[in-house]
Amino acid sequence: MPCQKLTSAMQVLPIAALFVVGTLRAQTDPGIRGGSVGAGQTISGLTAGEQDFFNNQGTPQFTQVEAVADGLGPRFNLDSCAGCHIHPAIGGSSPPKNNPQIVRAPTMAPGNVIPFFLKLNGPIREVRFVRNPNGTADGGVHDIFTIAGRPDKPAGCAIKQPDFSNVNNLSFRIPTPTFGAGLIEAITDDTIKNNVASDPDGRKNFLGISGHINTNGNDGTVTRFGWKAQNKSLLIFSGEAYNVEMGVTNETFPNEREEDPNCAKNGTPENHSGFTVGNTAPADIVSFMGFMKFLDQPTPACTGNGCSASIQNGRRLFHGVGCTACHTESLMAGFSTTVAFNRKAVNLFSDLAVHNMGSGLSDGVTQGSAGPDEFRTAPLWGVGQRAFFLHDGRTSDLLQAILAHDSPGSEADIVIDNFQSKLSRSEQQDILNFLRSL
Repeated sequence: MPCQKLTSAMQVLPIAALFVVGTLRAQTDPGIRGGSVGAGQTISGLTAGEQDFFNNQGTPQFTQVEAVADGLGPRFNLDSCAGCHIHPAIGGSSPPKNNPQIVRAPTMAPGNVIPFFLKLNGPIREVRFVRNPNGTADGGVHDIFTIAGRPDKPAGCAIKQPDFSNVNNLSFRIPTPTFGAGLIEAITDDTIKNNVASDPDGRKNFLGISGHINTNGNDGTVTRFGWKAQNKSLLIFSGEAYNVEMGVTNETFPNEREEDPNCAKNGTPENHSGFTVGNTAPADIVSFMGFMKFLDQPTPACTGNGCSASIQNGRRLFHGVGCTACHTESLMAGFSTTVAFNRKAVNLFSDLAVHNMGSGLSDGVTQGSAGPDEFRTAPLWGVGQRAFFLHDGRTSDLLQAILAHDSPGSEADIVIDNFQSKLSRSEQQDILNFLRSL
């Protein structure tokens, strides 16, 4: 089903109205907004059982700090899910200060060296190598830390950290917020496909927008989670993250990524469902999935006429310059066994498709049908409280993140040109104010 019709405040501006000469300089990012967090709560309408699972299974497991006996390592990036997904509430993304990869390193990874690309007040990062030593494509995650210096390591474990000295071979990713993830999962494939294909007034064609969906290689269904929309479901996302980010093998990813026999001494999968007569205990990845699934979508600081004139105008201009050609305001969830999701508006500001973002944002990594310069349209709900932007967290300035979309070969070039040269300084500020209200 296609997305809902836009409200009157978001109706497309006439093309001619975009070409009123303005100034070339924009205002400034208002920064992380104050007030209510507006995220981290469960969606309304959950059954008593679903709410109980979130409270007593999902949250405790998502916040648990893993030890080697639990399966941590031998290589890992952090030792808990909530360590990466912490701001502005559990389930979010990097905190603006005190990067836990640095703060926790002395106890989490004693004896390890903190690499140059991690900063105390910078984003949490994972690192991928673009190419293998023989020049073939790599693209996989190379975990930053090892368990070799921990007191709970297996005897004889002495593996070393990867060599991060080849700066040109490194590609970084920051954690994506998981708020509203269950609603995203509940959007039907047809809704996503129809929205991407829809261009009734030719606006996408005029702006040069030609994104496409990423798909599962086996059944052709739409994948939608991750920076390149590479993951199909929250359960797959949970299993992969457990293994890739913390090194914990599980029923979805049962094999160790590092099989040094002096370090990988736990039986595999290290975490699994517990089977006893009359009772089955779910594996941790099911708990992680339930935690993310039942989180509500972020709520904006204001809506409609309750917003300032600047925010209301910024919302109109955001659509007018063409940003919503990719950042679709709202899609509709389909029918779900989770009744709380049924036919709910998912106000994500994303089409969940991947788009060519040009050479300036290319990371050299291919995932599924998403090429080296292609990324999923980042959902903008909750962006008002986000600390770092773009796939690698290269900036904490929302304005700079917008301008980075203007890159050789980027589908967003015309839109960013509209923003820079066709809007006045105050109109540019209105868009920034609107985005920080989300």
